[in-house]
Amino acid sequence: MIRRLGKGDLDCVHSIERVAYPFPWSRQVLSDCLRVGYACFGLQSEKTLLGYTIFSWAAGEAHLLNLCVHPLWQHRGYGSLLLEYTIGHVRKLDNEAIFLEVRNSNPVARSLYEYKGFTEIGRRLAYYRAGEEREDAVVMRMEL
Repeated sequence: MIRRLGKGDLDCVHSIERVAYPFPWSRQVLSDCLRVGYACFGLQSEKTLLGYTIFSWAAGEAHLLNLCVHPLWQHRGYGSLLLEYTIGHVRKLDNEAIFLEVRNSNPVARSLYEYKGFTEIGRRLAYYRAGEEREDAVVMRMEL
């Protein structure tokens, strides 16, 4: 089941974020996403939150800000399911395109996005923190 996330889900979402990423979003950033009204949806199986998607839209364009599946549940199609849900949701809102950034070092996510129809349109140099260094983001776009 995919459902809207609320403040009561913040601890669980932040827990998933911390185990899934070497440089996770803070709980405050996740809380701010809810506070400002970004679309925050979780994939739940029984009582377990498996992953989530966070996106926004304005002026006919959507931006996928975060899509994450707990590492214990990865490679089972759940990321694809969350991405399809996101695309379907923003398509219903008459957006013309959806954008995202993904770490250059994340070939699994990049492959999923390409498979679903995203194409690389550029790079944001030194966009992500990567220890003492910075890492480029691959900017991708999908026409809706």
